[in-house]
Amino acid sequence: MAQYVGAVDQGTSSSRFIIFDHSGKIVSIDQKEHEQIFPRPGWVEHDPLEIWENTQEVIRAALSKAGISGKDLAGIGITNQRETTVVWDRETGKPYTNAIVWQCTRTGEICNELGRDGGQDRFREKTGLPIATYFSGPKIKWILDNVPGAREDALKGKALFGTMDTWVIWWLTGGPDGGVHETDVTNASRTMLMDLETLAWDDGILKVMGIPREMLPAIVPSSNGNFSGTTSADGPLGAQVPVCGALGDQQAALVGQACFEKGEAKNTYGTGCFLLLNTGTTPVPSKHGLITTVAYQMGGDKPVYCLEGSIAIAGALVQWVRDNMGLISKSSEIETLAGTVEDSGGVYFVPAFSGLFAPYWRGDARGVIVGLTRFANKGHLARAVLDASAYQTKDIVEAMNKDSGVDLSALKVDGGMVYNEMLMQFIADMLDVPVIRPVVSETTSLGAAYAAGLAVGFWSGLDELKKHWAEDKRWLPAVAHKDREERYRGWQKAVERTLGWVDEDSVD
Repeated sequence: MAQYVGAVDQGTSSSRFIIFDHSGKIVSIDQKEHEQIFPRPGWVEHDPLEIWENTQEVIRAALSKAGISGKDLAGIGITNQRETTVVWDRETGKPYTNAIVWQCTRTGEICNELGRDGGQDRFREKTGLPIATYFSGPKIKWILDNVPGAREDALKGKALFGTMDTWVIWWLTGGPDGGVHETDVTNASRTMLMDLETLAWDDGILKVMGIPREMLPAIVPSSNGNFSGTTSADGPLGAQVPVCGALGDQQAALVGQACFEKGEAKNTYGTGCFLLLNTGTTPVPSKHGLITTVAYQMGGDKPVYCLEGSIAIAGALVQWVRDNMGLISKSSEIETLAGTVEDSGGVYFVPAFSGLFAPYWRGDARGVIVGLTRFANKGHLARAVLDASAYQTKDIVEAMNKDSGVDLSALKVDGGMVYNEMLMQFIADMLDVPVIRPVVSETTSLGAAYAAGLAVGFWSGLDELKKHWAEDKRWLPAVAHKDREERYRGWQKAVERTLGWVDEDSVD
């Protein structure tokens, strides 16, 4: 019997392949970054072919590091940056254009047009989502409207759409030579095209957006023994391995954190920041700016839903300080620089580079730095960069407490930023609840591995997975209520300064 499960983690900044053993421990990992392409202000793209090449490379490297072959894997799970949109030629595998990344704001005018008849919540009752540049549907429409030949080929079923899970699965299972064209319910729920109740593409919304059903992938459960057939023997795994699990990255982290009970929540601090609260088998509509989405569906079980607060820029702000401003040479240096000062010195940094996501949903917002005086130095700016992730988290938690009717009692955290001790402490201070980091912080990849392993019987069920979760460290609140509220009021004033920066008719 195979002793391991593999997970492809196709993220916003890099692609990884991680191999896990039966106890959920990491056996081997390899990772490679891909280029971030910015053709115009507000536009963000990736090269899908570069990502596929990198995916093959990290799979081979992780197997080599572990000293095993593809035959030693019981199954493969996929987790991915959600909403990022690819349209490609079924016959050649060539993309019609670069992938449009979830952060991209080029669909601003499309979203404005969609919202003129019914407002921003026009499709929320069916999809759980507001109309926003974040989601895949408007990105598909943009490609069909602007790339020569794409619409014609889509109508013929020659042009295929997929989020990055679909793109990777299609190639892993053969590509132009019979690759499987499927997506799971979590990724489908982020397109603004799927009915949350029926888990099917909605013909009415497809008609409004002018998107042919022929180009869309089949929707299947997150964990499914027949999910995508098997990998090609001549592919990077060198063997026929079941591809039997897929989850959007934030839902995968929820699964990896074993948040299987109603009321359990996690927050991932990566490129963006995403807080998910398990609401059980009934979707809970949000009245305070959150998203209602599918958390996971295991096999033939009922889908589990969650409320989500999505923040576009978290770790990406540290990257911006590193790459665009040159204040640091490595991302890890941000904590050292921030530690040269006691606090932000009254400086606030609102990173509305792609507008503001939850709970505001304002595409007309742009980033601001406020509170500057002659006293401020680069240490204060670094501190404001870190503080921004905590304040944005508090925005989400405030909305989530109102929607759920239950105050958050603790927050499980994961992602690359959770090793920043200063940030974790400040989050605990701002939320006034314990912040808890697990032993295995690669929860996104672990969740995808869990989905695949459950599908092939590598793990027996959710109860077994719960036993694998273990706490590594927790941070307790250590700031007075008055200080917390005063700092948060400053943040709220800073957010107000971002609004209305871009005129409605020029949001792109």
